[in-house]
Amino acid sequence: MIAGYMDKKPVIEITGLTKSFGSHQVLNGFNMKLYESETLVIMGKSGSGKSIMIKCLIGLETHDSGTITIMNKNLDKVNEDEMMDLRTEVGFLFQGSALYDSMTVRENLEFPLRRHTKKFGNIEDATSLVMEVLKSVGLEQAIDLMPEELSGGMKRRIALARTLILRPKIILYDEPTTGLDPITSKEIVLLMKSIQQEYKTSSIVITHDVDCARFIADRMILLVDGINYAEGTFSELFSSEDPKVKAFFKS
Repeated sequence: MIAGYMDKKPVIEITGLTKSFGSHQVLNGFNMKLYESETLVIMGKSGSGKSIMIKCLIGLETHDSGTITIMNKNLDKVNEDEMMDLRTEVGFLFQGSALYDSMTVRENLEFPLRRHTKKFGNIEDATSLVMEVLKSVGLEQAIDLMPEELSGGMKRRIALARTLILRPKIILYDEPTTGLDPITSKEIVLLMKSIQQEYKTSSIVITHDVDCARFIADRMILLVDGINYAEGTFSELFSSEDPKVKAFFKS
């Protein structure tokens, strides 16, 4: 048990995860635990397997071996309906926001509610739910805009609002500040922190942004050679004398 987490339960547990593409071994026995209300940052070089690991978590990629348990459910043993239910509890913020270009902001946010009627039932008017999550990300005024009318930072906020509307217990962020200018990046990171505090979500943040990690991480894992090479708080890893660890923090 990790110090400081004695009284918390893991909401995600990965044990011995492997994944290869042909002869290229991407994940080679990766282990990880995410605890209740924790923000875990995972850093790794390009091509290290960070995004592949996230895709394995949500079923977009199939792992070769190892186990993934989400909220006490082993992904290898869940059926399609159970997997669909899990996806309402695990929100995923894509790198490119992935908004539907032909839909307004309102329609983008209503879409997951219509798709997952088992959790919320058939909602005739979702305006109050839409406005609530838009308020959480500071964009109530954007409700009737099209994606093409939004800046990069606004798209990222709307994508986060679409994730929040399903009230997930876990949020997975894949490079949330990539492609944003420094000011907008800082705004997104502050928003992520605010969301975690408001909704008490457990979060995994995949990033190469050291400033983002410094501000938001309760705990960090460095992914090197397909394994969880180093683990600890930001300050613990930042002060490490290990050359592979120090390489992550060189400016």
